Amino acid sequence: MIFRLLMGLFLVLATAASGLANAVIPTADVKGSKDSPLLGRYKGALIVSFDHKDYNEFTLPLSVLERVEGKRDTHNNDFYAPKQKKDLEGAYTRLVYLLPENVSPLEVVRNYQQEIKEKGGETLYECKAEECGGDSSRSSSGGGGEMSLSMFLRPSEQIKDENWSNGSCAQQSHISDQRYVVGMLNETGAHVSILAFTLKKELYCDALAGRTVAVVDIIVPKQREQKMVTVKADEMAKKISATGSIALYGIYFDTNKSDLKPESQPTLEQIARLLKEDPKLKLLVVGHTDNVGALAFNMDLSQQRAGAVVQALVVQQGIDRSRLTAAGVSFACPVASNKSEEGRAKNRRVELVEN
Repeated sequence: MIFRLLMGLFLVLATAASGLANAVIPTADVKGSKDSPLLGRYKGALIVSFDHKDYNEFTLPLSVLERVEGKRDTHNNDFYAPKQKKDLEGAYTRLVYLLPENVSPLEVVRNYQQEIKEKGGETLYECKAEECGGDSSRSSSGGGGEMSLSMFLRPSEQIKDENWSNGSCAQQSHISDQRYVVGMLNETGAHVSILAFTLKKELYCDALAGRTVAVVDIIVPKQREQKMVTVKADEMAKKISATGSIALYGIYFDTNKSDLKPESQPTLEQIARLLKEDPKLKLLVVGHTDNVGALAFNMDLSQQRAGAVVQALVVQQGIDRSRLTAAGVSFACPVASNKSEEGRAKNRRVELVEN
């Protein structure tokens, strides 16, 4: 018992020494955050975490999460997924609100539903507690058990708030009284995910215990802006001749998948042309990822993506397989910092290396 008390004291002192602040009741929105112009906030709520990307993807569950036999997530949890879902791409915003005292998760979601209805929208799906599927006592953090709805929406490795900050505690503590609603604003085509729950008492997050949190994800569909110009075969040849390799950004995959998107075709055709114009050229096709997710998961994903490119060149473009070798290196060879979305975008690439 004495040993445990001493260890607890050591952890507290270590935390204080590291400069990591415990959660506290906020008095203002987190710096740099703002409400979405599409939906308001519950009166008295404060933003404790904020994220916005001009273009991202988001999957909305439209049915109960069900266990997928034989599959586990990157934290060794039983994997859960809905049979009905909606995959969306567009402008993405996540707002995490801490509600005033004595406001229940049910009251929060009902207010959002009312606002969606008043704006001409509709509710597409709703559930509560264990009826949502997975572990309803977990938010986005935890391993070795069952996935939760929070983990499906955004796993812990994608949460960038500082450890034990209000934003981190609001998204990674244990929870109760989970309520969930998916809505659509028909005029804009925007889809809204509202997950509300009550926070349980958690080490370093005690100040927020018993308070309701609303996690609001909003995605407004829009066409992706094409910024990466297709590199021509002769440009590839010059770069490889000069440096031995070339990084390509015109090959596209869905997040966490290795299926090639149709818009990859122009770049694949130019790679094939490069190989046909130089019959002696052999290439390593190297897949690179950003650092979102575990190393082992990304290593496997990058290998699969490189293999998909090789397969497409062989099957669709008639290239001799002996001239191509697939390799995946995960996020081991970044060309930019992974701390920003711009840097992560540069690191997600396929590289051709002279073999």
